[in-house]
Amino acid sequence: MPRTPHAVVIGDALIDEIHDSGGVRELVGGAALNVAVGMRRLGIPCTLIAMVGDDEAGAHIREYLADHDVTLVASHAPLGSSRAIVRRDANGEPSYVFNQAAQQRSIHYGDEARRAIAGADLAVISCFPFDRQGEVDTVADALAGTRVALDPNPRTGMLGDRAEFVRGFERMAQGAAVVKVGADDAALLYDGDLDALRARLRVLGAEAVLATAGGDGAILELDAGVLTAPISELPGRIVDTVGAGDATLAAVAAGLVGARPESGEQWRLLLERAMDVAAATCRSEGGLLRTPESLDEAGRGVNGS
Repeated sequence: MPRTPHAVVIGDALIDEIHDSGGVRELVGGAALNVAVGMRRLGIPCTLIAMVGDDEAGAHIREYLADHDVTLVASHAPLGSSRAIVRRDANGEPSYVFNQAAQQRSIHYGDEARRAIAGADLAVISCFPFDRQGEVDTVADALAGTRVALDPNPRTGMLGDRAEFVRGFERMAQGAAVVKVGADDAALLYDGDLDALRARLRVLGAEAVLATAGGDGAILELDAGVLTAPISELPGRIVDTVGAGDATLAAVAAGLVGARPESGEQWRLLLERAMDVAAATCRSEGGLLRTPESLDEAGRGVNGS
């Protein structure tokens, strides 16, 4: 029987505790978790490798992943599950304060995790502690020989050493199937020049670089050329842009599992689909990936457990 193509995602899983004019509420989140759930919603069987505590927050995270049919391989969490306090300014832009568990997160690659990685068509890394050399060493060892998609996704409240983070990130970017970077990444980690960062990552050996620039759309650079796509126009008002980057990465990564784009035209169609998915995701609160076809979806798990 043919093997079903699948992916693993490595990174963060947490509870977003949102404070705004509507009060306080909690959503299951984390960039890596959003990507794993997003890929599954796009039809790709997916395993998430992340640190999750044996506490109430961890139970919510596990329930949410089960709701969306994502397999969890959980690393031990001595400080409990990660949590982010999210506050929005008058323009709706979020700021984050992370608990100690999130700041000191660590991922272990035991037999179960290594089996999942060994059988995967693609491993996606997002919001990973690249500033800790030991973490980079262990993930590099675990992923030896595996195709990788990468999103640095640094968070100010979890970034311990900027220079070390850049070194760790660039080490993993060498030879990656695709590296996604955004304007915020360029501002926080480099000098703010997203085009220069895109070029640097290509020089380092990334097969493709996906650069997202908010309202200016996205650029995908690879051997087939440089492709651009604007923000997709969809019905309905924009509710929350937080999940747009994760949705974009999930859609592109999903297109690299199993049958992969070979021509520039196939890559262009994949990029345009990713922008459609990102726009649909922005029509609802939280990081749960939506597609244009599922904007009217409702039910348990849609807005977090």
